Amino acid sequence: MKIDVAYVSELARLELSDEEKSLFQTQLENIVGYVEKISEVDVEGVPPMMHGHDTVNAFREDVVGESLPAETALANAPKRVGDEFLLPKIVEGAES
Repeated sequence: MKIDVAYVSELARLELSDEEKSLFQTQLENIVGYVEKISEVDVEGVPPMMHGHDTVNAFREDVVGESLPAETALANAPKRVGDEFLLPKIVEGAES
């Protein structure tokens, strides 16, 4: 499977050199190939699970803690309006 590393790096807002793109191209194709290989395993009769072992209540108390200052949180925002992220409309036909 061919992965467009330039496109993926653009989505992740990463600047990669040609050498890095070439390296990651090979690595990503190897990973996808491995996942495709795993998908060939017969799992008939194996129950789905979230973890490889039993877990008991992995939750924690919901406690208010210290947050990032707005300027820090918005430092890498591609677009912003004041102290808010500016996002493109992604739902067609939605009424405001």
